[in-house]
Amino acid sequence: MPQTIPATLIEGDGIGPEIVDATLAALDALQAPFEWDRQVAGLGGVKASGDPLPAATLDSIRKTRLALKGPLETPSGGGYRSSNVRLREEFKLYANLRPARTIVPGGRFDKIDLVVVRENLEGLYIGHEHYVQIDDDPHAVAMATGINTRAGCRRILDYAFEYAVATGRKKVTIVHKANIMKALTGIFKETAEQLYEQKYQGRIGMETVIVDACAMKLVLNPWQFDVIVTTNLFGDILSDLVAGLVGGLGMAPGANIGTDAAIFEAVHGSAPDIAGQGKANPVALMLAAAMMLDHVQRKDLGDRLRTAIDATLNVDQVRTGDLGGKASTGEFSRALVARIVNG
Repeated sequence: MPQTIPATLIEGDGIGPEIVDATLAALDALQAPFEWDRQVAGLGGVKASGDPLPAATLDSIRKTRLALKGPLETPSGGGYRSSNVRLREEFKLYANLRPARTIVPGGRFDKIDLVVVRENLEGLYIGHEHYVQIDDDPHAVAMATGINTRAGCRRILDYAFEYAVATGRKKVTIVHKANIMKALTGIFKETAEQLYEQKYQGRIGMETVIVDACAMKLVLNPWQFDVIVTTNLFGDILSDLVAGLVGGLGMAPGANIGTDAAIFEAVHGSAPDIAGQGKANPVALMLAAAMMLDHVQRKDLGDRLRTAIDATLNVDQVRTGDLGGKASTGEFSRALVARIVNG
């Protein structure tokens, strides 16, 4: 039996515990090497310790440098900041990796296999915003400052190119708005072109596309793309668009990669309206767990999990309601475990 790998587990809120349980059942069937340290965050963190991101949870991730998390709900009011944003900042999780692959065929788009790499720490998401009062209107003018650094651009671009080369991809598309935001996104495009010339020319293809044109091309002919890398705001928007090509956020895993930690998650929210009803689709979190296995050099297990998910959905035709089926979360989980165990 291989050595165990310590990892932090955060069940999350709403449907989180249900999809985490289903995912753990699959990982147990695979005999995945993770040794879990269970922690809380989001609403669970507020109830436990008055903080959506308790110190014990942060300490755990500092030790394990690896986490699997369910969706977190940010409590409204009370000045709480998003736990997801805080986690990115705390552990400098600069790369958000969002693969999109068709698993259930027959939709509007078929045979999609592309990856969005989103810069996770800079751009307009740094939150430097303020209002200017004019006369008696305190919100007469709203202002925001975005910041992209040469170092930050180079770091995410290097990651995207290295990922594309390592996974046998053919092309990296740099998405920008340098025709209008000449400084803020111009630095991203410029750094990409310099980096490509210095390190990657001849090893992989590269193109640059303006973000609005990219959005149009993604819905007209998504097969022309392979790996897309872009700044924070554009990446947030395009990664959801790309998830829509393969059936929605229920099929969308995400990885937040940093120098000192990696956190894997389902991209969708906590869906409190269906919590506890057995309706949740656990596939996104399961696919995130497969990415986590890849990350710890157990791609063999990650591939087994992905293959079992494909077979459960398409051969056994066991699907949750969002995919047109009638299976509960538990029924899907049990069918998947049977697939893993019986090959």
